[in-house]
Amino acid sequence: MDLSVLVTAQITGAVVVFARIGSILMFMPGFGETRIPMRFRLIFALVLCLALYPATPVGPLQFDSWLAFAPLVAIEVTIGLWIGLTARIIMSALQLAGYQIGFASGLANAFAPNMDMFQGATIVASALLMFELVLIFATDLHHVIIRALLASYTIFPTGQVMLGDLAGHIVKAVDKSFYIGLSLAAPFYVMGMVMNAGLGLANRMMPSLPVFFVAGPIFTGAGLYILAVSGPSIVRGFQQSFAEWLATLTF
Repeated sequence: MDLSVLVTAQITGAVVVFARIGSILMFMPGFGETRIPMRFRLIFALVLCLALYPATPVGPLQFDSWLAFAPLVAIEVTIGLWIGLTARIIMSALQLAGYQIGFASGLANAFAPNMDMFQGATIVASALLMFELVLIFATDLHHVIIRALLASYTIFPTGQVMLGDLAGHIVKAVDKSFYIGLSLAAPFYVMGMVMNAGLGLANRMMPSLPVFFVAGPIFTGAGLYILAVSGPSIVRGFQQSFAEWLATLTF
C-alpha cells in the first residue's frame, strides 16, 4: 500500500474517533465544564482521542471522496452529542435538588456564580455541583467515564444510528433526572411541611405572632442543619445514580 494512502487512512480513522469522543467531552460532566478554557479542553480531547484510537474498533478508513466521508462524521457527531447531552441531563438532577433545597430552606434568593447552570443558580445548587465535580475525579469516576467512551462503540457501532431510539432515551433520561432530583430533596420537603404546619398552628394560637419574621431564621437554620447532615448522602446518592447510568454504556 502506498505510504500516503496509509497515512491518509489513519488520519481519517482518527478524525472519525475524534468526531464521537470529542463531541461527548464537549458536554460530559467533569470534562466539558465551561470554566475550563476552550483551548485546554480541545487539547485534552485531541490527546485522549489519539490515546484511545488504537483501542477503538475504528481502524484506518478509506473513502473515494469527501462526500462519502461527511455522512459518517455527521453520524458520529450525533452519537457523541447524544451521549454528552444525556450525561448533562442526568447531572441536572443535582441542580434541581439544589434549587429545591434552597427554596425549602429560604436560600433560594442567595445567588451564586453560575456554575454551568441556569442563570440565577442558588448557592446550594452551585455548592452541590462543585462537590460532585470534585468527587468525580477524587473517586476515580472519570475512569468509568473513559471506559464508557470506549464501550459506546459496542452499543452504537460506527456509522449506525437510530434517531428514534436516541429520542426515546433522551425522554427517559429527563424522567430519571427529575426523579433523582426530587428524591435527593425529599428530606427538605418533609421539613417544609412539618415546619409550615407548626408555624400555622402557632399563628392560630397566637394571632399576634409575626410569623414571617420568626419563620425566616427557623427555616434557614433548620435547612442548613439538615443539609449538613444529609449533604454527604445526597452527593453519594447522585454519584451512584450517575455511575449506574454510565454502566448502561458498558454492556
